[in-house]
Amino acid sequence: MAVGEQVFGYFIPTVNLMGVGAHKEIPDQVKVMGGSNVLIVTDAFLGRPGGMAEDIKALLEAQGTKVAIYAGAEPNPTDVNVHDGLKVYQECGADMILSLGGGSSHDCAKGIGIVATNGGHIRDYEGINKSTKAMPPFIAVNTTAGTASEMTRFCIITNTSNHVKMAIVDWRCTPNVAINDPLLMVGMPPALTAATGMDALTHAVEAYVSTAATPVTDSAALMAMKLISQNLRAAVANGENMEARDKMAYAEFLAGMAFNNASLGYVHAMAHQLGGFYNLPHGVCNAILLPHVEAFNLIASPERFVDIAVAMGENVEGLSVREAADKALSAIQKLSADVGIPSGLTELGVKEEDLEIMATNAMKDACSFTNPRKATLKDIIGIFKAAL
Repeated sequence: MAVGEQVFGYFIPTVNLMGVGAHKEIPDQVKVMGGSNVLIVTDAFLGRPGGMAEDIKALLEAQGTKVAIYAGAEPNPTDVNVHDGLKVYQECGADMILSLGGGSSHDCAKGIGIVATNGGHIRDYEGINKSTKAMPPFIAVNTTAGTASEMTRFCIITNTSNHVKMAIVDWRCTPNVAINDPLLMVGMPPALTAATGMDALTHAVEAYVSTAATPVTDSAALMAMKLISQNLRAAVANGENMEARDKMAYAEFLAGMAFNNASLGYVHAMAHQLGGFYNLPHGVCNAILLPHVEAFNLIASPERFVDIAVAMGENVEGLSVREAADKALSAIQKLSADVGIPSGLTELGVKEEDLEIMATNAMKDACSFTNPRKATLKDIIGIFKAAL
């Protein structure tokens, strides 16, 4: 944690509903917030005929609420997705937004909401706190245990003109209500469960070693690591294991609490470039990069890596600080391998000739600013190469 005169903020949705059956509270929350015409923002799978979005729509229509569905959020949502959704929002006369899905749906909904009240183009809001007006009332209903976008002030949108993921960090795009119901997560296939779970672990680890970490974020990050280490394997092995699903829902939320306030580091800064260039799954990119970035970071705060090792269930008794810190890296690698994450970026089609431009862009990414060890361009390229 930094020492000296510095103010640390703490951001979180006003209302957070968790536990089995929490999604049944959606109609009451819409009513309490005064919504009469809701736009559901989701992806093509959840928005298909007979899909989950139609189930939520039926719940709301039963109490007389008007509902429209925009199912155009791509896995890595783009500025085009945002403005297509904005058009639907305006045409149906919506007065409220409900996002349904994982990070893609939530981020797309945030983008729609920002532009709906602030005007302009979503590209205008890249950076920190660029909006000046509140979004429409916003409920985020989560169906994955990974991104925590349902409760954060982060919005990641791909700029289609240059294939770079824009990091929009703005407290005004924090949802008013976040709902995490493990019942909505049961249908996640093993590969998605693994990727989103490793995404949550990355959030916790990066937040814990961040230069903006505080005792508040530390407590959330460490518990998230513990829960993920204890439950991710079981959730991947059997998606209907409700105890594992429930614990993973709490873990991803805790990890979100941590990084929403302590921010992140080079793992996310680099993963954003892979997503923008190759349209790769964010959680998988994070999982592959995580041990390599943290191997680079270890000398900046080895004692913190000892804490990570302990939180992940490693026995460090009798070891030196460095030996115990190394246990954190091996624990991350073991978990990643156990849940089936690819061993390197080459398997995903990443090309060495693209590394320099991606490294250059990563160093400009907002997530890079709180990484505990400062890197040169050559360092970032080297980490990318190690992860190939």
